[in-house]
Amino acid sequence: MKENRHPWLGSFEGDLIFDQKEGDLRSFASHHRDLHHRPSSPNLERCRWTTKATCDYDLFQESVERRERVSEGERKMRELTEMRGHREDDRNVIEAAERVKRYKRRNIKELHKMLHRCNEQLQQFSHVNKKALDQYINFTEQREELQKRQAELDAGDEKIRELISVLDQRKDESIERTFKGVARHFREIFSELVQGGHGHLVMMKKKVSFTGQGETQSMKQLSGGQKTVVALTLIFAIQRCDPAPFYLFDEIDAALDPQYRTAVGNMIRRLADLANTQFITTTFRPELVKVADKIYGVTHKNRVSRVNIVSKEDALEFIEHDQTHNAE
Repeated sequence: MKENRHPWLGSFEGDLIFDQKEGDLRSFASHHRDLHHRPSSPNLERCRWTTKATCDYDLFQESVERRERVSEGERKMRELTEMRGHREDDRNVIEAAERVKRYKRRNIKELHKMLHRCNEQLQQFSHVNKKALDQYINFTEQREELQKRQAELDAGDEKIRELISVLDQRKDESIERTFKGVARHFREIFSELVQGGHGHLVMMKKKVSFTGQGETQSMKQLSGGQKTVVALTLIFAIQRCDPAPFYLFDEIDAALDPQYRTAVGNMIRRLADLANTQFITTTFRPELVKVADKIYGVTHKNRVSRVNIVSKEDALEFIEHDQTHNAE
């Protein structure tokens, strides 16, 4: 392990040993003088000090030799380093001298021909874009910037797709939740409008029964009045789930039988009272007029229409007169 240490460490260790042994040698000299100045001291004491001094002197000599070996190794290392540097310089000088010697043997004409030939060879590369390297660096930077931008756009696109997926899922859940509420109210309202009947609202199709005998019919099998009842049932079911401020109906009772007109009128009256919703309807039937709060009569004379507030009795009389006139 000691042979592999750095020469500087070896030198440092040698200095420490040398300083220590030098101190021991001074101590030995001091004791030796004391022994000589004390003739009455026993011979045994003098022999012990003499033996110790001999051992310390040997160690001191060994440390001195080790320090000299370390210094010699450092000197040789410096010489080898300098020789290596000189050798590389000499090699470069030799190569340069050989090149000079090779062209020095040629005459001026041959050198001019060689120079001319080299220039011609260089002319073959005159079409090369001298700014190609700069352009390559510039385009490389632009490419890296575009790749970075593409990565950002891809990440944004992925987040947008995730958001769309989440919104689609929420939309489906909301539609399903709303549809279930509308379907529940559809069953309740249909039973109120059609005594003894029942209806079920199923996704993409509706089946109802107007007889209550368990027989159901699709929309294609219903009459005009029955389709109107089903449509009104769906509107009222949606109104219960999400009420609107007002509803405008235009002769919704035109194709209904009297019993259904009465049921629809009662339903509108009840919803107007409970849900604080306003219903505006046009009709020529007495069932809706009987449950109305305010009635307006529209007259047309001399190509001018006029709207006037009329009483419920006048409205019922006008409807009765109109029905009698139509019957004749």
